[in-house]
Amino acid sequence: MQHVAILGSTGSIGTQALAVIAANREKFSVTALAAYQNDQLLEEQIRLFKPELAVLVDGEAAGRLVRRYHGATRILSGEDGLMAAATHEKVGTVLTALVGFSGLKPTLAAIEAGKAIALANKETLVAAGELVMSLAQKKGVPILPVDSEHSAIFQCLQGEDRKTVRRLIITASGGPFRGMKQQQLKAVTVSDCLKHPNWSMGRKITVDSATLANKGLEVMEAHWLYNIPYEQIEVIVHPQSIIHSMVEFCDGSVMAQMGMPDMRLPIQYAFSYPERWPAGYPKLDFTAFNKLTFEKPDTDTFEALRGAVAAGRAGGSMPCVFNAANEIAVYAFLNNQIGFLDIADVIKQTINGHQRLTEPCLEDLLKADSWARQYATQIISNDYNHRK
Repeated sequence: MQHVAILGSTGSIGTQALAVIAANREKFSVTALAAYQNDQLLEEQIRLFKPELAVLVDGEAAGRLVRRYHGATRILSGEDGLMAAATHEKVGTVLTALVGFSGLKPTLAAIEAGKAIALANKETLVAAGELVMSLAQKKGVPILPVDSEHSAIFQCLQGEDRKTVRRLIITASGGPFRGMKQQQLKAVTVSDCLKHPNWSMGRKITVDSATLANKGLEVMEAHWLYNIPYEQIEVIVHPQSIIHSMVEFCDGSVMAQMGMPDMRLPIQYAFSYPERWPAGYPKLDFTAFNKLTFEKPDTDTFEALRGAVAAGRAGGSMPCVFNAANEIAVYAFLNNQIGFLDIADVIKQTINGHQRLTEPCLEDLLKADSWARQYATQIISNDYNHRK
């Protein structure tokens, strides 16, 4: 019986993870759930899965839930509550599906407590890859990737000598604006951006997919997960999203992991590894696809991908700053404060304004994150608000 904690249980990954658990009830005990402020959905999850502990980071939302709910589950709030969920003594596996930089501290706490990590929060490795991987190695804690691309690479590497890897090939759908140029992108709306052609995801990651920033974050994540140099990691656009990523070996062999674009598969594999469990969701029908196509990403139009890889190569505090600026810019776009193309511009200006730290500790990264958020917010206030 796996005792699991799900951090971000009301989000896209969290709800799909609970669907996987519901289909495998005999294998799981949901011991802790944590969310930001969706108290109504969390209450439904509490009634279905009966965790010992449930957390709402937002204090007002937690207060509403406490006033309504009178069952056996203990309700906590705030960052302390989140840490309690991440380190619960009964929990063996923590699924970290929080959005953005907020996932870093609870993930580190869970690793310190010796929990296996099912990692859906790529920003944790983007911002603090060296700290996270070093601590995981020290504690003997496995980090099992949940992102479809990194799960694909992880599966392709099973039984292989990492020294024989020539390159990792991360696939991208290209998002809703594949093939467009910057002139065409000037007028795209939030609604346009959220219409992903293949995947159903949360709002922030859907925007990241549209800008291709998400692929840059995934390159940085792959660098740390698999200890592979940046020059051996490549992004290729694959619009059908059937091949989720590939590994090329030194002899020229290429291994690919394929399947329908359904996040339940990598979520389940992170829970079941090293086993594979039967699943009832749709399977791949090769006769339904006339062709699988591939193309190079347009980094001149989608500048965030190029900027992310450059930030990763620069290392130190730069990836953390890239991530923070991206988060601020994406939420500004979602709130109609800036345009789609302005996201990359806000990131670029923030990166240019940062004095890189070469070997940052956690405190340094927390300060860099805070600085970048303030700097990006000021850029938006100064450069864009007057246009409205």
